[in-house]
Amino acid sequence: MKRILLLVNTLVHLKWKQIFYQVYYRIRKPRLCKLDASPIRKKLPAWHGLQFVEPATLDGKTFNFLGKTADLHNDWNSDKFSKLWLYNLHYHDDLNAIGALERKQLNNQLINKWIEANPPLTGNGWEPYCLSLRIVNWVKWFSQSDPHELNPRWVSSLCKQTDALMQQLEYHILGNHLFANAKALVFAGSYLSNDYWLKNGLKILDKEIPEQFLEDGAHFELSPMYHAILLWDLADLLTLTQVAALPELQLRKAEWQQRFIKGLEWLQSMVHPDGDISFFNDATIGIAPTLKDLINYASKLNIDVTTPKLGTILNGKLLKSSGYAVFDWPENHRLLVDVAKVGPDYQPGHAHADTLSFELSLFGQRLLVNSGISQYGEDAERHRQRSTSAHNTVEVDDQNSSEIWAGFRVARRAKPQDIKLKNNNDHVTLQASHNGYHRLPRRVTHHRSWTAHSNSLVISDRLVGGFDNAIAHWHLHPSIIVTDIGNGSFHLALPSNHIVSLHISGATVSLLQSTWHPKFGASIENQKLELTFQSCQIETTLKWNSI
Repeated sequence: MKRILLLVNTLVHLKWKQIFYQVYYRIRKPRLCKLDASPIRKKLPAWHGLQFVEPATLDGKTFNFLGKTADLHNDWNSDKFSKLWLYNLHYHDDLNAIGALERKQLNNQLINKWIEANPPLTGNGWEPYCLSLRIVNWVKWFSQSDPHELNPRWVSSLCKQTDALMQQLEYHILGNHLFANAKALVFAGSYLSNDYWLKNGLKILDKEIPEQFLEDGAHFELSPMYHAILLWDLADLLTLTQVAALPELQLRKAEWQQRFIKGLEWLQSMVHPDGDISFFNDATIGIAPTLKDLINYASKLNIDVTTPKLGTILNGKLLKSSGYAVFDWPENHRLLVDVAKVGPDYQPGHAHADTLSFELSLFGQRLLVNSGISQYGEDAERHRQRSTSAHNTVEVDDQNSSEIWAGFRVARRAKPQDIKLKNNNDHVTLQASHNGYHRLPRRVTHHRSWTAHSNSLVISDRLVGGFDNAIAHWHLHPSIIVTDIGNGSFHLALPSNHIVSLHISGATVSLLQSTWHPKFGASIENQKLELTFQSCQIETTLKWNSI
């Protein structure tokens, strides 16, 4: 019964199109159509975009993905590997990894092996998301060669793959998956003389770009990691407008460039002083391009990017459309706060139960961190990493603030309320609440405020409504050395030798071992503080000296 209720409370948010295509694709499977290989357009010269990924193989046999190295044994669909590991294998990112042209023979062998081992419509490689990423990689790689020198079998396979993608566009998922589908159709239709694929891809992008990119520049799934991936996609599309010189692409260049620039501005606000992304929703390091990578791509596209400079006073800003807040201090401190929805109502697949969580860097170093992710799937560890307790926020009666379940599902979800940010003369305040615990019998509302001064930060939590137990979780970066000095007070030593004093009132405090996940396949030991409410309100004060 519980699972049925979770399913009902998940389905109620979906679009009818998603439900229709979930059923339709179970009934109608893609078919291998009889079509001739489309000729290559002469208008598409060699691809000159940038690369940011490292090669996954140096011999064509052993591959490293997601922190796991394994010998393929030419089995591209082995049940020895996770689904995501196999997906990465089928993407063929190596064709456009750093130094790809130096591995020309190896990359050509990789294409031949894939064609031989993956007959049409068989295995993971023929699923739409894999098709989408591989089609783009193949087009980029093929454009490095003279069309007359290309293996006809490669072009024929590219046509079959694009046709298979057209038959299973991910309308049942939408979001970044449908965007990837559309990008692949545009690339294939631009490279090959197939206006049908090109027009269909552009039609999807015309609808999805305004919907998926919010007014403040954020991608609507509210994951800094996926946001960076989608920005790279936009940069690729802008490069395509240059190399393809097709009027259909030129008409859209201005809007694509505007979205890219605003997206970069948003990302600049959502990284830590170390230059890497914050961990809200599904986010970790090493999957998406970095901010530096994207700025380099912008430069190659002759797009001017304004790099924000630290001001002379403490300043807070609210990214209203996406629902994140940022406090910046002149001393290279940054507070990042989640006062956002879990994501788009119909696609919260990458959402975590992290409402009102935050991350904090002081003196350019991460201090308080959300736990990140090390894997996908549907097991207990995936569930834990998405849970409220894995984030710097409050857990009530052992429940998550949003009902996360399975690997990528959310039933009833928290909604932030009463968000107010104010810049005062000598301090900044932010307050918000959420109703995620209204589904509990005593309808608890979590209120939280952040008050920042030049050398301090105070986080106040208040619970309105009855509860049996409530715990606030403070996750510390692995580099932080913690000293318990008693009476709810601690010293936190940063690698720079700065000492931050932390004092907690209104709670009993436990110092526990935990894990932090800065990339897939990585679990690094760290420490966390668990603050058990003694009544309905607690307060945490952090103080530091600039010297």
